[in-house]
Amino acid sequence: MSETTLTPATLYIVATPIGNLGDISQRAIDILTQVDVIACEDTRHTGKLLSAFSIKNKTMSLHDHNERQRQDQIATMLQEGKTIALVSDAGTPLISDPGFHIVRHCRSLGLNVSPIPGACAAISALSVAGLPTDRFSFEGFLPSKSGARQVTLTALANEPRTMVFYDAPRRAIDTVRDIVATLGGERYIVIAREITKTFETIHSDTAENFLAWLEQDANQLKGEMVLIIEGYKAVEGEISAEVVNTLKLLLAEMKPKTACAIAAEIYGVKKNALYEVALSMKS
Repeated sequence: MSETTLTPATLYIVATPIGNLGDISQRAIDILTQVDVIACEDTRHTGKLLSAFSIKNKTMSLHDHNERQRQDQIATMLQEGKTIALVSDAGTPLISDPGFHIVRHCRSLGLNVSPIPGACAAISALSVAGLPTDRFSFEGFLPSKSGARQVTLTALANEPRTMVFYDAPRRAIDTVRDIVATLGGERYIVIAREITKTFETIHSDTAENFLAWLEQDANQLKGEMVLIIEGYKAVEGEISAEVVNTLKLLLAEMKPKTACAIAAEIYGVKKNALYEVALSMKS
């Protein structure tokens, strides 16, 4: 295999392992070895990765608190023809990790930004979850407080796509309790914990059964975790909350027959079913 040749004046977005070091690509190693500087979320953490592959290269910190301050410095270096690699602590940068502001700034200046694909915890977990993958949404980290978490989950109650979240295992019991409270105990979920590491665990069940399983095994409350929730499955003939809310707004402005006809046209719902809802509201 030939060594990767770098393109001058390029920012490389380099995916790194999420656990098992064997998951790094040869191309990623080549890039990290040859670039002028490596921008790291945590230089000490990345230093261990570089040491494992005998990579001796200059690093600079780039994290949530200094990203905006670094963007002009990085852009200037690229304009001078230098090459830079951006890495996060693990996985693909920018996926719930720093880097968005840097990439957007560089692209706005017409600078070259190139991906070096590799591990991503969300995609790795989704690939083994056994839930539909033709359509899914990545929702990032759930709020740490129960109240805010329930608000987030409630807003997604009618989301038909498979939903992928990051969450801390220490909060897993509380999170699953909130899922039961907002989405129902029968909603199917999957937790992928410590992916590619020694204690990798991928477990799936209804939220209610999952809660009992977590409460019986404290070991499942450690490490890194991806939470995947089955999308909402509408019951045939069921009228969603979104349709009902729209109908309410229309009824405030027009006669029930007209409101039902418009709502039926928008959502593809039978007018007779909507008319019954309208009558119940009126009564």
